[in-house]
Amino acid sequence: MTVFPVGKLPASLLQSLLERYVRPDPRVLVGPAVGQDATIIHMGDRLLVATSDPVTLATDEIGWYAVHINANDVACTGATPRWFLATVLLPEGTTTPELVEAIFGQVDQACRQLGVSLCGGHTEVSHDLRWPILVGQMLGEVAPDGYVTTAGARVGDVVILTKGFAIEGTALLALEKAAALRGILSDLDLARCGNLLHIPGISIVPEARLALQAGGVHALHDPTEGGLATGLWELAGAAGVGLIIEETSLPLLPECAVMCRHFGLDPLGLIASGSLLIAAAADRAPRIVDRLHSAAIAAATVGQIVPAAQGCHIRRADGTLDPLPSFARDEIARLFA
Repeated sequence: MTVFPVGKLPASLLQSLLERYVRPDPRVLVGPAVGQDATIIHMGDRLLVATSDPVTLATDEIGWYAVHINANDVACTGATPRWFLATVLLPEGTTTPELVEAIFGQVDQACRQLGVSLCGGHTEVSHDLRWPILVGQMLGEVAPDGYVTTAGARVGDVVILTKGFAIEGTALLALEKAAALRGILSDLDLARCGNLLHIPGISIVPEARLALQAGGVHALHDPTEGGLATGLWELAGAAGVGLIIEETSLPLLPECAVMCRHFGLDPLGLIASGSLLIAAAADRAPRIVDRLHSAAIAAATVGQIVPAAQGCHIRRADGTLDPLPSFARDEIARLFA
């Protein structure tokens, strides 16, 4: 009997399910697919963009977190996040009015930051939960000629990565494994890493908007569970292309490297919300990077899109071309297990 580990379903299984159970609809311009995190539906003079993502890890900021990760998926289509719905499942025996108030306050704070309205959802105390779970749904809108998809990457494009990686994984390790990391990193470094969720933050909404304004963007994708490597595999798979990533150009957070060495993790497979992958025309890439830098958002060209027959590879510092690593589950899930 096959039993899956914690994390995403295998991409091959998910693809098989989608091929067998999704019925086409002429108004659905972009439907469910591996690597495609939002659906796009024709609504006349505007397109409706919808996505859904849960927060299942124990976190003190579950409401704030859920709004931002769902807004990121909408922003990666070029749409503006507008409306948020939340299904809040609370643990039996430990849910207090103060806990519920805190979660709703976090949702409100994040919605205000993004100009989003909380417009619906569901709440309940559920049996046999160890901590709260929040399933978010974000709706947005975009003009019919203004959207992009993960499948838009083209041979000859360059790959740009914003900020550093893995912002989310580094923050979670600092928050959840602080005791084990004392002596490896200072208390000041651990506090700063825990605050990476806010500075530079896990939202990629601003950089998605700026990149699109600069022009030449063919695809946007935010690497999340499974890390940067999984995000790159999803980008390549959705577009039917290959890629070559330059290891020496990847902006790995120094503290992340230290933590991963200590725990025996590969940072390429560590949950990575907060970074944005951009596939763009090579001649427009410098303008995109300059536009991001002018807004104090770090960005670097880290690779190029190649024909699918060349596969997905990473060029190591010594020039060796290795297959891009793949991960059956996120490295942080492996550690916590």
